[in-house]
Amino acid sequence: MPKNAASRVRGPRAAWLLGPALVAGVAYLDPGNVASNMTAGARYGYLLVWVVVLGNVMAWLIQYLSAKLGIVTGRSLPELLGARFRTHTARRAYWLQAELVAMATDVAEIIGGAVALWLLFGVPLVWGGLITGAVSIALLLIQSRRGARTFEFVIIGLMVIIAVGFTYGVFIGPPEASGVARGLLPRFEGTGSVLLAASILGATIMPHAIYAHSSLARDRFRPAESRRADAAATGAALDTRRVLRATRWDVTIALAIAGTVNLGILLLAAANLAGVPGTDSLEGAYAALQNGIGPVVATLFAVGLLASGLASSAVGAYAGAEIMHGLLRVRIPLLARRLVTLVPALAILAVGVDPTLALIISQVVLSFGIPFALIPLVSLTAKRDVLGAYRNRAWTTAAGILASVFLVALNGLLLWLTLFGS
Repeated sequence: MPKNAASRVRGPRAAWLLGPALVAGVAYLDPGNVASNMTAGARYGYLLVWVVVLGNVMAWLIQYLSAKLGIVTGRSLPELLGARFRTHTARRAYWLQAELVAMATDVAEIIGGAVALWLLFGVPLVWGGLITGAVSIALLLIQSRRGARTFEFVIIGLMVIIAVGFTYGVFIGPPEASGVARGLLPRFEGTGSVLLAASILGATIMPHAIYAHSSLARDRFRPAESRRADAAATGAALDTRRVLRATRWDVTIALAIAGTVNLGILLLAAANLAGVPGTDSLEGAYAALQNGIGPVVATLFAVGLLASGLASSAVGAYAGAEIMHGLLRVRIPLLARRLVTLVPALAILAVGVDPTLALIISQVVLSFGIPFALIPLVSLTAKRDVLGAYRNRAWTTAAGILASVFLVALNGLLLWLTLFGS
């Protein structure tokens, strides 16, 4: 048999199995990440480089587990949890905290898009928020009417714009190698640095991305039983192990891009904005980049911020809809859901709350929601009755437990320092 014919029998090329992680990875490049990393670099220089690196390592494991859960079971994390809650009260209580996390995500994404439109075109913030919300609806309609693959191509295109917009400035104003090396040493400097560390982790390991990735993998790949039936009928061996191998590459590529961009944002601020008054806000950072490095860098930064808000808003709304469907077993019209989650962000913009502060606080809220998604994920993927032969190995479960303990401890430290000071 010719080599290319054999390839067709084995099923589609591995490259065509990629995509869900890249869409979920947009959640790691939302405006909350931009605000947290930019503020961290402007205020503390290279101090929190280690937090970005550690967060990305933990995110790889978490996103792979989420995808594996959706691929093997054919159900999302919210669906599996909804089926396991024994009472309506418990299901609704869990949904409420997950919904609050999704709304905090929307706040970050809508505000980020609004700020970008204001910086680029002078659009008032409230109108910018409405435009961002409208575009996110259009992107979701693509997903519902044209299918997962088309949606993935659109989101990946926006991810390319994000990557270029946020990393170009690093090459124009490069960081100090010695500063980056010192930043890899884990340490804090007071309550403010702990707040930003929690914000960075909340923006990196986003609860809604954990929920969403299992849904994206479920939508792209049918359950294992269906794939085996198709393979028996057609000879195309798209088996679970092959899909999981491709998924590991998918997650690796997505997190490599997200981690590089997030680190680039922090390093850009640390190298060029540290100690400059007013640069711990998006508007101040834009002005400082324009004056210090040049209008091209500043404009690309704003374009990246706009693409970030548009893409991540669509993914966040998708996650929110899946959370509601999985836990409450109901679906509401897309427009109605988008409007409900849009209201808090527009209200914040209308009353004049500092956009950057709102973004950072929203990421802290996300950080507190992480254990509610992460602990059940680690538990379910370790169970034989859920994943069978694909359940976690002992070291994988141990790593998931360590990540959960670290994140819970960091949030506890944040509360202590906030209430009682350093």
